[in-house]
Amino acid sequence: MATVILVRHGRTAANVAGILAGRAQGVGLDETGKGQAERTAERLAVVPIVGLVSSPLERCRQTSGLILEHQASPPELMIDDRLTECDYGDWQGRSLSELSKEPLWSVVQSTPSEAVFPGGESMAGMQQRAVAAIREHDARFEALHGPGAVWVAVSHGDVIKSILADALGMHLDLFQRIGVSPASVSIVHYGASRPDVISTNTTSGDLSSLAASPPPANAPVGGGAQ
Repeated sequence: MATVILVRHGRTAANVAGILAGRAQGVGLDETGKGQAERTAERLAVVPIVGLVSSPLERCRQTSGLILEHQASPPELMIDDRLTECDYGDWQGRSLSELSKEPLWSVVQSTPSEAVFPGGESMAGMQQRAVAAIREHDARFEALHGPGAVWVAVSHGDVIKSILADALGMHLDLFQRIGVSPASVSIVHYGASRPDVISTNTTSGDLSSLAASPPPANAPVGGGAQ
């Protein structure tokens, strides 16, 4: 299968203020976030990506735009609502310090598979629709461009954490153990028999190896040379 680079959007003022922005409109990157996204775009410039699929929210579209600006032959930006932020319902727009006192907070932290946000969606539902989107796009890009195809998905912290948990074979209740920093890069290759998680939550490092050849179809016995 193809290889997907999962990119979280850069920092926003809501992140700094500790506000759960959710799907609120008009939440764009702050100056630090623009710099983070620019550095990630520079890292990805050495990788000829065949596609870029983004959450519809402004902060993800901004991050996506910077990535495309650094591509020698930028693909068309595609928007997929299934990669949007979790619908936090009545929690949206409230401070994390206030929300931490809610009974649901401990459920989100310890057993998120049981968490349903009042007036919003469940975390299990978020994972289901996001994983379905990633796997569908991955299969399509491979069909169009071959097994060496590399593409980018730009989304949100909880969404990417849930995708990585699925790829790692982890129960959703363990996904809070995964870190996904602003503008970070995580890489997954969906092989014929299972996903291979190549890296998670990186904000620096050379990605040129992704331009050379597709990852091996099977994990090497003994760990391999790389």
